[in-house]
Amino acid sequence: MDWSIFKKGVFLVNLLGIIYDTSTKKILIGKRVDDPHLKDLSWVFPGGRPDYKKEMDENLKYEVKENTGLDVDVKHVVFAKTYPEKREFLSIYYYCELTTPNQKELAQGNLKELKWIKPTEVGEYFTTSIHPKILEYLKSLE
Repeated sequence: MDWSIFKKGVFLVNLLGIIYDTSTKKILIGKRVDDPHLKDLSWVFPGGRPDYKKEMDENLKYEVKENTGLDVDVKHVVFAKTYPEKREFLSIYYYCELTTPNQKELAQGNLKELKWIKPTEVGEYFTTSIHPKILEYLKSLE
């Protein structure tokens, strides 16, 4: 698509779940399958692009299930951002909780590995920058 024809208001939306396990106080991150278009992106919050038929929270539940095997309850939007190098990309971060404690995760879809970590450990895994507002939110979960 030739994005230059649009002056404003058109974005490629990505929904991301900050999946929190209230019993362990850890969040789930996933290691992406190698992507030649996003070489620098390794560990991510599970999620994906929405379709037009469902509400955003239903889309995110579906994407999380497809990539992790987990059922989540989407609680609220945490933050939304575009990227300086790719202004047409819009990521919306949601806080999610497991619907059932002790669910077993399974890396699938565009994720090849899953890991539960302390919220403040994301900087040790993510190879791309994380917005300070996300870091601040994650810190509040510990």
